[in-house]
Amino acid sequence: MPRAIWSGAISFGLVNVPVKLYSAVSRKSVRFHQLNSDTQSRIQQKRVDAQTGDEVPYERIVKGYEISPDRYVVIEPEELEALDPEKTRTIDILDFVEEDDIDPIFYDHPYYLVPGAGAEKAYRLLLEAMEQAGKVAVAKVVIRSKESLVAIRPAGDVLTMSTMLFHDEVVPVDRLDELPEADKATKASKRELDMAEQLIGSLTSEFDPEKYRDEYRERVLDLIERKAEGEDIAVSAPPAEEAKPVPDLMAALEASIKAAKGEEEDGKGARKPARKRAPAKASSNGSGKKRSGTGRKAKSGSSKSASSKATSSKK
Repeated sequence: MPRAIWSGAISFGLVNVPVKLYSAVSRKSVRFHQLNSDTQSRIQQKRVDAQTGDEVPYERIVKGYEISPDRYVVIEPEELEALDPEKTRTIDILDFVEEDDIDPIFYDHPYYLVPGAGAEKAYRLLLEAMEQAGKVAVAKVVIRSKESLVAIRPAGDVLTMSTMLFHDEVVPVDRLDELPEADKATKASKRELDMAEQLIGSLTSEFDPEKYRDEYRERVLDLIERKAEGEDIAVSAPPAEEAKPVPDLMAALEASIKAAKGEEEDGKGARKPARKRAPAKASSNGSGKKRSGTGRKAKSGSSKSASSKATSSKK
């Protein structure tokens, strides 16, 4: 059962809405420990002075910022604590903006916000007002002594909150060295563009998150299960992948469209056409776009005994 990791209130104007914060994701990854191959015992990490080779006790370790090779500025814990943001229990809304104005690249970690005790009516009012206005709230919050920029948006019957990157944390596209310049050599012809759109159309379907699986993680967990049961595993090296020449663009498009049509005719990979959007209801924004929610509950699949030991949960 998920547990609240923070409690406080959403603040905008003179209105406070008490809320509790829950992580919206449970990361699934296979974690391994380092062992001594002879004794099967855990390996311990030690803090060692790079100059003398001596182990350094924890109480002798300080924080230093490298300003040039092997030159550091030492910062005391008290000096950092004096700079900590003011610890508050509020999510302070700064602005309401259009959701389309926020590039998804700025989003970091998602959370759920649920109403605190006695705040159900105020919570519902804020949720429905934001849904009808079609707006996203940009706010700041301090959690565990760290100030974060966040975006709050309605999603069905719940408000979600995503931590965001600050603008100087996103790498500008113009800093990439290998971007091709737009010129006649790279410009696609109308026929190529039409065929590319046709290929996209043939591969279009409705998004179903349960359709996609982490197949590598499943194979690793299966391997762990088999080895735990005493099975001997025969390992064969995968064939080396050879570099392929750049294909003729038109020939590749034609072959891809033909393959996609063949799958539909065989009934193996038949794709449903994308569902048309329903007419906007009262909760849609002024542009007629309906705000979609996350009403679908994720189905929790049954896991093997190894997965419960080998997977980590929260971030």
